[in-house]
Amino acid sequence: MDILIENIKGLVLVCTDTSEIVAGASMSQLPVIERACLLIRNGTIHWFGPMDQNAPERADQVIDATGRFVFPCFVDSHTHMVFAGSREGEFVDKIKGMGYEEIAKKGGGILNSAKRLQNTSEEELYDSALERLEEVISTGTGAIEIKSGYGLTTEDEMKMLRVARRLKESTSVVIKTTFLGAHAIPANIPRQEYIEKVIKEMIPKVAGEGLAEYCDVFCEEGFFTPDETRQILEQGLKYGLKPKIHANQLNISGGVQVGVACGAISVDHLESIGRDEIDCLKNSNTIPTLLPGAAFFLNMNYPPARDLISAGLPVTLASDYNPGSAPSGNMPLILSLACIKMKMSPEEAIIASTINGAFALEIQHQLGSISVGKVANVFITKPIPSTNFFPYAFGSRLIETVILNGQIF
Repeated sequence: MDILIENIKGLVLVCTDTSEIVAGASMSQLPVIERACLLIRNGTIHWFGPMDQNAPERADQVIDATGRFVFPCFVDSHTHMVFAGSREGEFVDKIKGMGYEEIAKKGGGILNSAKRLQNTSEEELYDSALERLEEVISTGTGAIEIKSGYGLTTEDEMKMLRVARRLKESTSVVIKTTFLGAHAIPANIPRQEYIEKVIKEMIPKVAGEGLAEYCDVFCEEGFFTPDETRQILEQGLKYGLKPKIHANQLNISGGVQVGVACGAISVDHLESIGRDEIDCLKNSNTIPTLLPGAAFFLNMNYPPARDLISAGLPVTLASDYNPGSAPSGNMPLILSLACIKMKMSPEEAIIASTINGAFALEIQHQLGSISVGKVANVFITKPIPSTNFFPYAFGSRLIETVILNGQIF
């Protein structure tokens, strides 16, 4: 079916070349076509341009977008969307002054989620994750990464990844999966024994069933050391799982350096970084991914987005959707936080959450911008005055229509 969207006030992030990630000062340049038209055919972007330049006149469905903007859907490159239950009790603990590590030591945090997940069926996990996925689609997300990490046993880690695979097969969203068995050390297993289990049992089984494309490690004090992280990521590489890494969320952990050394696609969080980490990233192809929703919810320092951009680096934004430290996958809110709390411009935030997010999931030739031949995952706003209004009006429901694979959601 053809869909013609006409009279678009602004067609956002139109690109003819997406061979390179957008970095540094270039992130402030957001290409927009005013009074535009977009033709979707057979699930892909077939044509776009100004209304007065040979715009198509017919289609199976015509949408009048007068006063509205059309964006490429968000690419959320870091989530933990498959989980069991919520952790609002810990939310109250944090309000009363308990820290992340203190909550973890008393059996909360990741171990709390792991216990619940181990007692939850695969069908229940699928149903709850599907509900969350449909919610984030309604807020403009068209591609997403989903990690394991709340199983902490071989079978339960694989259970999480099977749920993610079912979501991939049953929905129109592009989904990438990441094995995160090295998220925490279970309370009932000696440290080295668990690490050996991740390396010798979990990774081979996950890879053998084709359940993940990436391997991630939570490289932080009290969780996994840089040496342990390196061992796990190198084993993942042997089995075809590309490295990603949780780095420098709580402390300067050495995670950035080990991520770069292992050729990680991205290093994520980065609330605690300095000049050494920025210089390390400058000499690599590893993408810094910032998760302001977690910093907001935990009331922590925000990642230094301005320092990273000023250093000429690309920046990606993602939600970190999870039950403990970022219980929201709302990407419009992430844009607002990036602008308000990290001093990113609206243009930078839009690019960081679309085309740069696509690079962080290696789907830049498929999604992330308005480009002929790309999958037609786009959303139409309600009437708004400008692209700046989108992050400005935080909390407002500004998306009117979501289109995935050329079909209205």
